[in-house]
Amino acid sequence: MTWRLGIVAGEPSGDLIAARVLAGLQQADPSVMPEGIGGPQLAGQGVNIWHPMHALTVFGYVDALKRLPSLIHTYRDVKNHWLSEHPDIFLGVDAPDFNLRLEHQLKSAGIPTVHFVGPSIWAWRYERIHFIKKAVSHILVLFPFEEAIYRKENIPVTYVGHPLADAIRIEKDLPAARQRLGLDLNTRVLAILPGSRSSEIKLMAPRFLQAAQQLVKRDPGLVCIVPMVNAQREAEFNKFLKQYPVDNLRCVTTSPAQAAGRPVAWDVLEACDVSLVTSGTATLEAALFKCPMVISYVLSPLMRKIMSWKSGQQRPYLPWVGLPNVLSNDFVVPELLQDEATPDQLAGEVWDLLVNDNRAERIKRRFTDLHHTLQCDTPARAANAILQVLDEHR
Repeated sequence: MTWRLGIVAGEPSGDLIAARVLAGLQQADPSVMPEGIGGPQLAGQGVNIWHPMHALTVFGYVDALKRLPSLIHTYRDVKNHWLSEHPDIFLGVDAPDFNLRLEHQLKSAGIPTVHFVGPSIWAWRYERIHFIKKAVSHILVLFPFEEAIYRKENIPVTYVGHPLADAIRIEKDLPAARQRLGLDLNTRVLAILPGSRSSEIKLMAPRFLQAAQQLVKRDPGLVCIVPMVNAQREAEFNKFLKQYPVDNLRCVTTSPAQAAGRPVAWDVLEACDVSLVTSGTATLEAALFKCPMVISYVLSPLMRKIMSWKSGQQRPYLPWVGLPNVLSNDFVVPELLQDEATPDQLAGEVWDLLVNDNRAERIKRRFTDLHHTLQCDTPARAANAILQVLDEHR
């Protein structure tokens, strides 16, 4: 007998994670019929997409306010549909501002709700955990230390590891990746990942490009590769590239491996020696490809004020921002944030990683250990937990 799964995933990283979990669910029980909000990865897994994932892709409070009418319309549409035609279970993947509100409504109506990717309450606004308790029947977490946090608050929780750790091989194949991208095996390659959101491109691209200009002066043979999630982001990035031209730099939006459902950024991270990365899921992907990196992030002054007001914090609870450092409990790789994210400092840190082989090898070993920790057949674990919640509510 078939059963209906409501699913909502926002942003490319959520779409990718959700697709991996859904694949595990379909393997465990092929009778599932998924429907909801997602991107190309979920569509490829057979999800009946009502709204594209970019309907939810916002950056922080300012962007959310600008797009509030559209977000409210999308929220009401899926909420009303599922309240009138109950799915057997709902799975919200990331997008916590949207999904937790939706989950609260659905759970109150008797629909079991599972949330995957717990909000970073360990860094910002721990008090959100009380609303999470009201909204979810079960939460699936990516990282081992998160399990204890939710258990302490009596929230049903399962640590499932990170699906990317299963999808990415422990040993990277740099020669094959370079061949796919048409890169010389003996040249230095820097991956530049300025972010997947328009606001991130605006804030990070000028700094990254000016840093790249300095690096190419030091090594005229250095090749810079910039993976882009779509043509729109590439066009936004190219506006800054005209302002700050860099020799031997090219953007990549497609690669031969994409046919197998592999994001273009993965080829770039597998092919590079070092990466300059905007903080986010991309830092974890870089770590899983054993790629030494410099992590950076900049918020606009207005966003900083809003976040401080909303959270009551001037900075996160933890001393680290980048996921590889958070998970390692250490500054394994440098973080240059806000006023420290100058082109000079970014270039200096990247250059040291390019020329300091001993430091780069130490980082790669730490990332290999991290990869083993997170690799635990996430799709199967998540599927088992979801099916157990479904059985408990039937």
